[in-house]
Amino acid sequence: MGLDVPRLERVLAARPDAVSPPEPRSLGELADRLQHPGSVALALPRLARPALQAAEALAASGTALTRDALARLLGVVDAEAVRGLDVALEILADHALVWPDSDGTLCMASPLRQAWDAPLGLDPPLERLLAGVTSEELRGTLVSVGVKPPGNKQQRLAALVDHHSDAERVVALVAQAPADTRELLERLAKSGSQGLRFQAFGSPGPTSGRAARWALERGLLVQDRYQYGPARMPAQVAMALRGPGWHAPFEPVPPAARTLPVTSEEVEREAAAALTAFASHAASVLSVCAAKPPARLKSGGVGARELSRLGKAARCDETVVRLVLETAYAAGLLARDGDLAPLTDAYDPWSELEPGERVPLLLQAWWTMALTPAQARDEDGKTLPALAGTPPCSGCLQARHGLVTAAADLPAGQGARRTSDLGSLVAWHRPLADQLPQDVTPFATVVREAELLGVLARGALSGVGAALLAGDGTALSSTLCRLLPAATGTVLIGADLTAVAAGTPSAGLARLLDSVADRETGGAASVWRFSAGTILRALDTGRTADSIAEELAAAASGPLPQPLSYLIADTARRHGRVRVAQGACVIHSEDAALLAEIAVHRKLAKLGLRQLAPTVLTSRTPAAKTLAALRAEGYAPVAEAADGAVRIEKEERLRAAPQVPSPRRAPSRAGSRLPSGAVRQASGADCLRDLAGRLCAAPPTSPEPDPDNGVPFETDTEEIIAGYAERLSLTDVRQLAHAVDTGQVITIEYDAASGGHSVRSVSELVLDPPYLHAWCHLREDERVFTLSRIASVMTALPL
Repeated sequence: MGLDVPRLERVLAARPDAVSPPEPRSLGELADRLQHPGSVALALPRLARPALQAAEALAASGTALTRDALARLLGVVDAEAVRGLDVALEILADHALVWPDSDGTLCMASPLRQAWDAPLGLDPPLERLLAGVTSEELRGTLVSVGVKPPGNKQQRLAALVDHHSDAERVVALVAQAPADTRELLERLAKSGSQGLRFQAFGSPGPTSGRAARWALERGLLVQDRYQYGPARMPAQVAMALRGPGWHAPFEPVPPAARTLPVTSEEVEREAAAALTAFASHAASVLSVCAAKPPARLKSGGVGARELSRLGKAARCDETVVRLVLETAYAAGLLARDGDLAPLTDAYDPWSELEPGERVPLLLQAWWTMALTPAQARDEDGKTLPALAGTPPCSGCLQARHGLVTAAADLPAGQGARRTSDLGSLVAWHRPLADQLPQDVTPFATVVREAELLGVLARGALSGVGAALLAGDGTALSSTLCRLLPAATGTVLIGADLTAVAAGTPSAGLARLLDSVADRETGGAASVWRFSAGTILRALDTGRTADSIAEELAAAASGPLPQPLSYLIADTARRHGRVRVAQGACVIHSEDAALLAEIAVHRKLAKLGLRQLAPTVLTSRTPAAKTLAALRAEGYAPVAEAADGAVRIEKEERLRAAPQVPSPRRAPSRAGSRLPSGAVRQASGADCLRDLAGRLCAAPPTSPEPDPDNGVPFETDTEEIIAGYAERLSLTDVRQLAHAVDTGQVITIEYDAASGGHSVRSVSELVLDPPYLHAWCHLREDERVFTLSRIASVMTALPL
């Protein structure tokens, strides 16, 4: 079971994203590449519980062990446990994590030893804990345990390690300790000191009193040289105090699941029903997205309101909508583009495929995506948006793979009595898989997704799930084509003004019915209902009553019912009896001849005039410009108010807006400001001429502030913000400083310490370097922002 080149090459093929193909393919180089920390971190989440437990026991030993020594540590005695240990070691070797040497000693990839802070609840061995002690301190410890100190430091450390590695001598030494010291040591030996790590700074810990002092003097506990954190118990001491009867946990077989008999026909029938419903729902949701792309929140993702709209239009629940959106995005059918999530060019050819050819793309996306699409709430119970672009989650991916693996390991012809029972099996097959905070039972969300997609049926793995687990795309496609019926292009239209399509409707049929009727249900059979409003909606798009009736008749399995024909004809007769013309203003006069002259005036053609009646004209040009054009051509129109009264036009006086005082003016530049003490009373025209002169006299570009070379900032606020907000450009600094000084609302992009990125509108700014206190309109509460974490500044968004 040792490592060889073919085995390492198989590991490389299984982990292409962790390591690059090495050249040349020597055994040593392949092993080095696969023992990279990133490669080890990628392999660990894929391991089942026995393999992880065996690896943790090896990491806790601190020394190389043989297979028999590892078996004794794990308490492996019966034949089933022995087989389980052999399988676990084989899996670890397949991942290049643990392998036997030529003499039978188990070797471990060095990064694997750092995967646990305290494997088996054990602190590091004595030689590591005492690496920084002095020779004189070692001498005192040896004298305390009754060992004659050797000559130098290395010999003294070896003597102490030899003494503490003898379990009988450690037990005898602890037996001489005071009662409170024995109680402390026994408690730490069982639970380890990891649970004592976090305590208030400066407060006495459980290993800092008189009971611990006796153990510290004899090396049974070791304190950090700088008195940081609680004292730690060497691994040799903890193992000795746990006794010869203690064994590391090892579960070679998965927990028993309650099952009941189920036939392959029952599994296939239920999987086919689930897949048919999902295929129909997917087509419905994406067709709704095609008509009106989902709007995205300012913070990213599709919010609860849009999800509700999509679910209502497609007649499916929010879980299905989330599943369709996420898988469609992963498959390249949806995109995130600004404020919308529109469909891509790949959607049109996909929608024309048969259901058995559409679903494989979504299933493959679900199988490989590093997130749980149906996750709707976070750990605080707040609703999460869909398509939010969350970071990849390896634990979510392993939860999905662990579920399918667990279902595949059920006995043949047996299914879980309740699908919730599969949660404990997932935890055994993938101990490092993530469980969602919204799950009432373990992995309930992942189980629900698998049932909706037909991967699980009657508590057992379907043929679709088996094909996904095997990575066989050909088998997956053939299975889906067998389970899913071909899309139907005909519909049964009843006298009750309903249309029923059995199975998944074709893309053309779905578009036709969605345009002339409202969808009521979807799934194994889809139902649409006709009404006067839906027929009017179709007529508004430019279609005629005859074209609607012809298209429906071509798609119907029989003649159109008389009530539907009457509905189409009656609705078409009422359609268009009232017409609405587009116009910016209306021109009317009792003199029909005058209006006829204006209507044909060549120089007034630019107004877009249209005669609706002998005494009424409409203009596509706003009223003010229409009045000016008519007066320029010698006519004498008057403006009319909304109530028909003549509007009196008053002369508007131009007034300059009051200047906003600056906290501190910049030093005088030539031509950039008025002489000191000068007060000018000027008209609006004078103000504009003065402003134009100042702009012409100003330099082409304002010099960058450089206090060291005599070019100051415009205000003190700018200088303070620029010193702390190092990520902001000079323009952003000036905009933020102006908002602080004038009390204006501003919008900032902020990167929180937790890693989140948000866009917030803030007001009531108070500068308190290095912080900015403000009222956050996103949270409706006061917030404190770190200036160095502000990424950009922009004009306030509409609130």
